[in-house]
Amino acid sequence: MSGRVALAAGAVVAGLLLAGCGVASPDLFVLHRSGSVPGARLTLLVNDGGTVRCNGGPPKTITSAQLIKARGAVDDLKGKPDTPGPATLATQLPARPNSILRYVVRDEDGTVAFSDTSAHQPKVFFQLAALTRELAQKVCGLPR
Repeated sequence: MSGRVALAAGAVVAGLLLAGCGVASPDLFVLHRSGSVPGARLTLLVNDGGTVRCNGGPPKTITSAQLIKARGAVDDLKGKPDTPGPATLATQLPARPNSILRYVVRDEDGTVAFSDTSAHQPKVFFQLAALTRELAQKVCGLPR
């Protein structure tokens, strides 16, 4: 009888371990890029599990460095307890003349929008634009 109990207990433990493997990582942010040049239109869904979906496609693995950049951007968008960040403030910066690219980024703290020529951009907006270009080219296989 004790052999059956041990076998049943082992099965329960194995089942619990397998159930834990099915927990999905949360999404960090979704970014929509549009613009006046070919290839500007892009949607990136960046996941905390180390993947990105490019234009609704299947998840693609990103590097640890890219994931760290994405997590850092989310932290910067949120801000600090004493200094709310751009997402918390729902920052919307208008484009200035000769704008080529427009970005809209949504995370759990809010939505921001800016253009490549927007005045008074916080550092995180430049970081997001650079990360977008890097993911588009190196992970998504897009020209820009």
